[in-house]
Amino acid sequence: MDMNQYLEVFIEESKEHLQTCNEQLLELEKNPENLAIVNEIFRSAHTLKGMAATMGYEDLASLTHQMENVLDAIRNSKIQVSSLILDVVFMAVDDLEAMVMSIAEGGDGKRDVTEIVKKLALIEKGESLDNLQAQSEAAAAVLEAEPSNTHTAQYDQFERTVIEQSKEQGFQCFEISVSLREDCLLKAARVFMVFEVLEKCGEVIKSVPAVDVLEEENFDQDFLVSIVSKDSQEDIKKKVMKVSEVHKVDVRLVDLEKGKESDSQITEQPSASTEDATDRVTGKQANVASVPVVKKEEKKESAPSKQANTGNKTIRVNIERLDILMNLFEELVIDRGRLEQISKELNHPELNETVERMSRISGDLQNIILNMRMVPVETVFNRFPRMIRQLARDLNKKIELEIIGAETELDRTVIDEIGDPLVHLLRNAIDHGIEAPEIRRQNGKPEEGTVTLKAYHSGNHVFIEISDNGGGISREKVLKKAISQGIVTEESAAALTDRQVYELILASGFSTAETISDISGRGVGLDVVKATIESLGGSITIDSVLGEGSTFSIQLPLTLSIISVMLVEVEKEKYAIPLSSIIETAIIKKEDILNAHNQKVIDFRGKVVPLLFLEDVFEIPKQEGDDFYSVVIVRKGDRMAGLVVDSFIGQQEVVLKSLGNYLTDVFAISGATILGDGQVALIVDCNALIK
Repeated sequence: MDMNQYLEVFIEESKEHLQTCNEQLLELEKNPENLAIVNEIFRSAHTLKGMAATMGYEDLASLTHQMENVLDAIRNSKIQVSSLILDVVFMAVDDLEAMVMSIAEGGDGKRDVTEIVKKLALIEKGESLDNLQAQSEAAAAVLEAEPSNTHTAQYDQFERTVIEQSKEQGFQCFEISVSLREDCLLKAARVFMVFEVLEKCGEVIKSVPAVDVLEEENFDQDFLVSIVSKDSQEDIKKKVMKVSEVHKVDVRLVDLEKGKESDSQITEQPSASTEDATDRVTGKQANVASVPVVKKEEKKESAPSKQANTGNKTIRVNIERLDILMNLFEELVIDRGRLEQISKELNHPELNETVERMSRISGDLQNIILNMRMVPVETVFNRFPRMIRQLARDLNKKIELEIIGAETELDRTVIDEIGDPLVHLLRNAIDHGIEAPEIRRQNGKPEEGTVTLKAYHSGNHVFIEISDNGGGISREKVLKKAISQGIVTEESAAALTDRQVYELILASGFSTAETISDISGRGVGLDVVKATIESLGGSITIDSVLGEGSTFSIQLPLTLSIISVMLVEVEKEKYAIPLSSIIETAIIKKEDILNAHNQKVIDFRGKVVPLLFLEDVFEIPKQEGDDFYSVVIVRKGDRMAGLVVDSFIGQQEVVLKSLGNYLTDVFAISGATILGDGQVALIVDCNALIK
């Protein structure tokens, strides 16, 4: 039976189950007595184990089974939940995520999880993890007294079969532990040379760490290779020692029947703790973000339980198919505009009626297709609770993450881009915003700080807010740093509003961090956040109260492909201005235009608004104009500008098309669209015009 046809479904469902495990483990840490949460995690783990076994991923199934045993012991009250135990289960989930990601990338899903399995087995037996620490220390003491390479190999059933069959044919299995010199520069090259030698001796069946880890030099100085060969231990050792920059070689005969190596030849080796060895064997796996495709139900305050919803049936559709459908519909929108144009010109009653009906139906179809592409922001938000937990521990802070409005939906193209900016902002809030517990106590605040992640709809936009109840932003500190870095002058700094000062932290290279850490303080990140959000047609604003906290507010368009615009004409050329940027339109007389600081301005409802003449911006040949100007008032955050055009054509929904690879840096143009009469209209990027 060919399982490949089910692979995509297996990967997506595995990601969902692992995401559920992550979420519910965080809940369990808050409510350790709630066995309903344990049951929820157990169900997800059990389902994942069954799927993995069915698909033939035995390593994945066996680790899940071991984790399942621990969960079963917890729900049967044999084990009490503690942070130490949850740390181990989280590590197991990390390894499972790494295996699933390996399968998704075309790999075999194998991973050395020896150490985590040992820890899970200890927990299952009801032994204290302190015992594991004691065993690790004892192992380290043995290593010091009787040095040997810290890497060990665990063989799966296939590898055991190879070893046993080779033995029947006169081969023996050896584990070769190799240590490179401390000053070895090209470790990957030396590893390659060692492998080349060993492949001449016999057949390589395994390496620890894995080959891809060795190639990327993600190991210390030691690695282990298992081979089957007819050569003697001494011959193999001599051949490997000939490789330059190899410090030491240890060759051990593997005896699977005894379950251990025999006839070891041990040479001098630097001591290393079992924990260090584990880090090198398994690798320090980065957090793997699992993004579920199917929207989950909102969690209630009570214990989690999944209700069978027979009235709401769903079907999985490959996102590429939705992209194709969207592209076809975009062409239909262009043709719809053309038909509306022809209908107006001919003024035929029956044609007008048919076109109007087609416009209504295609409008409904447009809403359905756009909604199909809408994804709840929880697909991005779900990855953050685990990240916050780890960062809080790294910084010795107490932080609670509150998520509001996770059901709010955004276009998939926006969702794909917004994850990284949110990570930067959350890390910034935790590192710079929330104070250390002792400082919070001194200031009369609770030790635990709160970071709130909120999403909501407003008009044709989605707003995402990241707020914290930390120390806030110091206007003086930001200005002092900005002036020292030449971002603003002392004269202009005094005239800046608080919000304008806060937004200086979004400038490239700006950082108020006294020290550089792994979390933040390198002066990169927030400028990238701003650039990414503006490239999506959005904006970011910052509000803060010193001593009380800060709020970063991101405004994003609901969708990027079909937008509503105001069509305008400038010297017989047509331009489209997105309605999301427009406040209103106005007709002004020439004598109402004022001059201020070499800039033409108008008084708009008591505010001074600068004028931008599009014919100057886009260098269009001028003709003598009238005594009146048509002005489109647009805004970017708090700032406004008046775009001067020749005339207004009207409002229209258009398809946003990119200008291609050759026109990537056209100033103030975000794309183009094809109008009903076949003409191309350029879409004005108002964010680029307002500075």
